[in-house]
Amino acid sequence: MKLTNSALLLVDIQNDFCPGGALAVPDGDRIIGPVNRLMPLFEMIVDCRDWHPRDHCSFRPQGGPWPPHCIPGTQGAELHPALNQSRITHRFRKADTRERDSYSEFSGHDEHGHSLDDILKRHRTRKLYVVGLATDYCVRATVLDGLARGYEVYVVTDAVRAVDVKPGDGDRALAEMARQGARLVSSREVLDL
Repeated sequence: MKLTNSALLLVDIQNDFCPGGALAVPDGDRIIGPVNRLMPLFEMIVDCRDWHPRDHCSFRPQGGPWPPHCIPGTQGAELHPALNQSRITHRFRKADTRERDSYSEFSGHDEHGHSLDDILKRHRTRKLYVVGLATDYCVRATVLDGLARGYEVYVVTDAVRAVDVKPGDGDRALAEMARQGARLVSSREVLDL
C-alpha cells in the first residue's frame, strides 16, 4: 500500500558525500538500506542533488568552506550505486551556478526550471519524508523550508547522517527540526504504518 499525498525526498545521496568521497559524511552509505526499503511505499520519489560548477563559491579555492564536490560529469556527483534509482520519479539540482550556494532542496529546479515546491503542489503532496545527507546541513535546511511552506515533514532518523563538524551538530539539528514541528521517525515506524 502506498502512502497517499506523500513524497520521499532523497537529499544528496551522492558519492561525494559517502565514504571515499570528496566531502564524506561518516557512515553516509549506511542509510542506503533503509532508503531502498522505504521506496515501495511512495508513488513520488524525488532525487535532490548538489550540482556545482568547478569554480563554485562554496569551494575552498574560491574562499568557501568546502573542498570541491558534486561537480557534474564526475563520479562524485552521481548517486550512490547501491541506491535503487529505478523508482525515482523526479530530479532536482541545486546550487548549480558559480555565485550561489544553498543547502535547501527547495532552492533547486528540475530540467524544465520548475521548483520543488511547484511540483509538490502540482501533485497535491502534503507530507514529506526526508532522508539523506547531511542531517546538519542540507537535510536540516530542506526540512525547515518544508515546514515553513506548510508541509507535514517527517525526518527518517535511521536514513540520515550528520557531518558533525562540531561534535553533536547532527543531534542539535534533529532537535531544532523537531522544535519547529518536524516529526522524527524510524524507517521501521514508516514501514509499519
